[in-house]
Amino acid sequence: MENTIIQGRLAALRSQMKENGIDYYMIPTADYHNSEYVNAFFKVREYFCGFTGSSGTLLVWQEGAGLWTDGRYFIQAEHELEGTGVTLFRMRDEGVPTITEFLEKNMQDGQNLGFDGRVISVQAGKEYEEKLKDKHIKVVYEKDLSEKIWTDRPAFPAGKVTVLDEAIAGKSFQDKKKEVMEKVEKEGADSFLLTKLDDLMWLFNIRGCDVECNPVAISYGYFTKESAVLFIQKSALDDSVTAYLEEKGIQVEEYGSIVDYLKGLPVEGKIMVDDRYCSYCLYKTLSEKQTLVEKRNPTELLKAIKNPVELANMEKYYLKDSLALTKFIYWLKKNIGKMEITEITAADRLEAFRREIPECLGLSFPTIGGYKANAAMMHYEATPENHAVLAPEGLFLVDSGGQYLGATTDVTRTIVLGPISDEIRKHYTVVAAGMLQMTNARWLYGCTGRNLDILARQPIWNIGQDYKCGTGHGVGYILNVHEGPQGLSWQYAEGRPEAVIEAGMDVTNEPGIYIEGSHGIRIENVMVAENDIKNEYGQFMHFKTITWVPLDMEAIDEKYLTETQRAYLYAYQKEVFEKLSPYLDEEEREWLRAETRADSVHKLNVKSL
Repeated sequence: MENTIIQGRLAALRSQMKENGIDYYMIPTADYHNSEYVNAFFKVREYFCGFTGSSGTLLVWQEGAGLWTDGRYFIQAEHELEGTGVTLFRMRDEGVPTITEFLEKNMQDGQNLGFDGRVISVQAGKEYEEKLKDKHIKVVYEKDLSEKIWTDRPAFPAGKVTVLDEAIAGKSFQDKKKEVMEKVEKEGADSFLLTKLDDLMWLFNIRGCDVECNPVAISYGYFTKESAVLFIQKSALDDSVTAYLEEKGIQVEEYGSIVDYLKGLPVEGKIMVDDRYCSYCLYKTLSEKQTLVEKRNPTELLKAIKNPVELANMEKYYLKDSLALTKFIYWLKKNIGKMEITEITAADRLEAFRREIPECLGLSFPTIGGYKANAAMMHYEATPENHAVLAPEGLFLVDSGGQYLGATTDVTRTIVLGPISDEIRKHYTVVAAGMLQMTNARWLYGCTGRNLDILARQPIWNIGQDYKCGTGHGVGYILNVHEGPQGLSWQYAEGRPEAVIEAGMDVTNEPGIYIEGSHGIRIENVMVAENDIKNEYGQFMHFKTITWVPLDMEAIDEKYLTETQRAYLYAYQKEVFEKLSPYLDEEEREWLRAETRADSVHKLNVKSL
């Protein structure tokens, strides 16, 4: 069935391309800060192809169009692109070209590649320049061709900004800035242009609401040893925020004045920029007169290593959040088949449990609640027009999280609603085994996530299955649910940076199996890296789990577990019961006792692999 709305928009875009002499036009999923999640104003790619996932790049030319996205979204993209005339390019699949490779092969000598330079990173823009220079391709980066087509575009965001109290942040703006500028100077730069939104919020100890579920404000920061300038829409600041910024000696300028400000900087000196998040447009402006030091934002690593106040608050609110999800699982199992429950009403009920926590600020991302085959789409989101009704059979996967005044949470459980097949039980068991192996990891300092990822994947690989994403990502503190530089992923890629796992870093642990048309299984906890013993071999490390939600024993077939994995399972379940039972009523407590098999005595007491 043809999607005439999307086809009409693409036709209008091709007309604009022709008028502006552009042969290929690129639309990424990004705002002016290369953010992962964006405000509705920036959802240009979605407008022109209908794909709603959080990651993907649309490329349009006169004869066709293509969308490049990763394995989390293959199933979803197939559905959403149907009838649009847009071809899906499955990133990292064998034989599938990258966008750059596609452009190298298909663009003709002397043609023009266009994009809005404000939403393309320096890194990407320079790659296109370099790879296409032999064909004398001109890059046209000063035009947003959607402006004349998307006439009912949402307003540019300017949500209210709030100050994060230092008692909750754990460190003052002055102390953070001092640490940052010390690292900037070590890299040979005199000043620092910071464009990454969550890093800006962390450094200034402020929060915004310009992106759904992400408490960030659209802004820039420019720093020297003596000064700090915040570029933000002043209409978003109330008197209390203005007073805080004045007290901290922070100069405030309008967001839109950034280009003129940078053009007016003295020529001498060196400015640090991060080419992953600085826009190609700003880079071009700066490089006309300034000397640039292109390094990774020092804020990223400093933010990723949580301070003692942050860690204490995270433990506190992860326990509260775990309790809310556990109460939801009890409610769902008790009521399934007795009342109509849909993917949407289930998500709403879970949110209601979270909002009973006084410090809850909202969700950390839209809840992913997928029943049966819908769960095979990793980032599926039910809508009023397209959702399933739950029944007392099969699996319901729910990936969700909350924002609290003390934590950002992210947790997934796959819940048995009724009879399941032996294959599903086998898949669930090996996913649980992988998650538990990662939980109990021990390693020497210096490992990155690539060294550890196989612990989660091994039981899944052993049955010839895999999942097309990493095993884990960092999580922000009252910030974005996805945070770097740490992560868990097995695959080597040329040029892809890796981060050593440091004490104080948090990371998710979320292996899974996804069978298109049948089921999806994911189990996700959050862990914090800690130092272990130190001896002649070096500093050993381990993870401390802070998520305490029961695994569904109805889906466990112990014949697929080793003795060590079985010991890990019962040890985790027992601790879940011990941590949550004091906060449950008698009926809930007895259910949890049975659910976790808390009274089971297991002969093994395994503490490490």
